[in-house]
Amino acid sequence: AALSMPIRAEGASKWRAFQLGQASALVEIVGAALGALLVSQVTVILPYALAFAAGAMIFVCVEQLIPESQSHGNSDIATVALLIGFGVMMALDVALG
Repeated sequence: AALSMPIRAEGASKWRAFQLGQASALVEIVGAALGALLVSQVTVILPYALAFAAGAMIFVCVEQLIPESQSHGNSDIATVALLIGFGVMMALDVALG
């Protein structure tokens, strides 16, 4: 729909927009198969790659999201929400292993 709607807005027929939208999804099948093959081949480094991705997410939170949440006068609410969210995630991590 994200691709078909702009194509339809440009004047293409409904059927043509639908066909192009469906055709654009065909590459996802190839990408999924290639991704599954690659993951099965690099299982040794997968934990390190996931740890790197987690570190990148933490960096974005610390560098951009936390300062932005503190800048509009809602610092107490933002801090409490951060602590509650951290507590819930830690509890889920411990409970679900």
